[in-house]
Amino acid sequence: MPRNLDGLLFPHSVAVVGATPVSGKIGHAVMANVQSFPGPVFAVNPKYSEVLGRPCFPSIPDLPEPVDLAVIVIPAEGVREVLRQCGEKGIKNAVIISAGFKEAGLEGAQRERELVRIANEYELNVLGPNVLGLISTRVGLNATFAPRGALPGSIAFMSQSGAFCTSVLDWAWKEKLGFSHFVSLGNKAVLDECDFLWAFANDPETKAIVGYLEGIRDGARFMTIAREITQAKPIVILKAGRAEAGARAVSSHTGTMAGADHAYDAAFRQCGIIRARTVEELFDFAYILSHQPLPKGRRIGIVTNAGGAGVMAADAAEWEGLEVARLREETLQALAQTVPEEAAIYNPVDVVGHATLEQYQAALELVLADPGVDLAVALSAPHPILKFSDLARVARTAQEKAGKPMAVSFMAGELGEEAEEILRSAGIPSFFDPARAVRAVATLVKYTGIRNRPRSPAEELPADRGKAREILSEARRKRRVRLGLETMELLTAYGIPCARGRVAKTAEEAGRIAQEIGQPVAIKILSPELTHKTEVGGVRLGVPPENADRVAWELMAGLRRRFPEATIDGVYVQEMLPPGREVILGMVRDPTFGPLLMFGLGGIYVEVLRDVAFAVAPLSRAEAEELVSLIRGKKWLYGVRGQPPVDVASLVDLILRVGQLAVDNPEILELDLNPILCYPERVVAVDVRLTVSEEGA
Repeated sequence: MPRNLDGLLFPHSVAVVGATPVSGKIGHAVMANVQSFPGPVFAVNPKYSEVLGRPCFPSIPDLPEPVDLAVIVIPAEGVREVLRQCGEKGIKNAVIISAGFKEAGLEGAQRERELVRIANEYELNVLGPNVLGLISTRVGLNATFAPRGALPGSIAFMSQSGAFCTSVLDWAWKEKLGFSHFVSLGNKAVLDECDFLWAFANDPETKAIVGYLEGIRDGARFMTIAREITQAKPIVILKAGRAEAGARAVSSHTGTMAGADHAYDAAFRQCGIIRARTVEELFDFAYILSHQPLPKGRRIGIVTNAGGAGVMAADAAEWEGLEVARLREETLQALAQTVPEEAAIYNPVDVVGHATLEQYQAALELVLADPGVDLAVALSAPHPILKFSDLARVARTAQEKAGKPMAVSFMAGELGEEAEEILRSAGIPSFFDPARAVRAVATLVKYTGIRNRPRSPAEELPADRGKAREILSEARRKRRVRLGLETMELLTAYGIPCARGRVAKTAEEAGRIAQEIGQPVAIKILSPELTHKTEVGGVRLGVPPENADRVAWELMAGLRRRFPEATIDGVYVQEMLPPGREVILGMVRDPTFGPLLMFGLGGIYVEVLRDVAFAVAPLSRAEAEELVSLIRGKKWLYGVRGQPPVDVASLVDLILRVGQLAVDNPEILELDLNPILCYPERVVAVDVRLTVSEEGA
């Protein structure tokens, strides 16, 4: 159940524990900032009777009344007792600015565990420790030690880095960017990003949610919450740390290619979060999402008085997946009668450098009014006659008339400062770079797609879970960590179609199995140490049934001589299948989000082309279909150059079943099905390799 953070974000009264009149101390900076809060403010410090003109009380129990929020700025050793006093006093919300907890080593980690225990005992909302603090412009609260507060606005911001917070606050004043809430997450001992997502989502004055995160504590909970929120409000996240997480050795293709960043990309895509690559993008996206209406489509109109700027915008539109709109004949005729004769009236519309303000305005209004235009960018370079401030007013008027989203790129420096103010007052984003303006409006298109896409729950398919547990328990009993074809029964238990075959312990048994299959077979060595069977000569293909016993004996005997240290468990005798289009489906267990599926072209292509896509399980059917469509080589599956399409529906079903297998059996750490042969009428898994935890589930 979501926490109620009203007392934290919308307090009626505040106490600063550790307030001091000594300039240069954090307790002084926090108290000075909190002074502007319009409600009751109390100072708490046994050393003083007064701080900054306000009465100072020795301790929390001495306060004349309970308060909604305690801001704690004292040495780490004393925080535990103060937090307990808050609980006993009935104060339900605390911001612990103090450092010296888990970021400071084992002793600090123990202190932090004590804070969590007390918070749970008294049901406290605790932000921190080790935070800059929080700002809620909605109630005039600045409970931070930052040199400057925040302007009011409609963007809610949270950050795992306190230093980044102070930098953003300073930059935001220069850019006149406002916030509804501004939260430093710190160590996330009690409250984390999920709690604030809920709180920001339920604030009607917050139009966009923005975050800088270095990690997520509970990936599954985060995805569940974000999926719900993004149907109503946009979330933009800058996730730092794109390197591989963890140093666990991997043995599968999937484990080799999947890093933590792939998991974040997949999770964000699935739950509708827009991922920013840079700080610039983070706030560009947040600003336009919180100030401009959403478009009905992706067709962009471009109006410029500088040809080069128009070309740059058109290029950027293609990069961002937008469509340069085809203007209606009526629009073209009206433009031809309005703009200079030399102007280019086909989108991008270049009114040329000597066009008057009235001609520029008419062109912009005509383009925005065209039914085939969903959004627009207005561009200009410095001009000896036209003033940027006048162009800004023209843009404002045109956007108000059309009601369509728009961004502006006036390629100017100081000459454009007045124009910036005019555009900002209208909520129209303005950029020097035309491509940046296009990227911003493209974000509106992206979020429109997120809001409009159908949402469906993860699909659960029937499976013989008891049989699967039995197979995995037997592997654990034998202390087998890496398994291969001997676990094909595990796939069958989940309804995953597999090539016919069985394990043979002896050459004679291999011969009998081949006779039962009744056609040429593949014979593959079974050894936990020899995972790349083909590379060590551990596979024989197209073996006639009558020769299977001899080939199996030669295979096992030869590999025992070459690899005397390896365990040879026998061979797997499997039906030979005709050539098909090969894909790979794998899974690696991500520490944050759980089962991370990888899908792509299989066989040798997975190593050469690395054409793969990722998704976090469990999946809905729509998400499984999307996973197939994300690879560059998807046309190879859907049919190209006269080839019929493969059975994509069965492939999607197989993906869902593997996802369910991974979710149900957390001891499976890695899994590769490679290749999966795809035909027009079916798909078949031919080989499997998996790694399980030594400890089990």
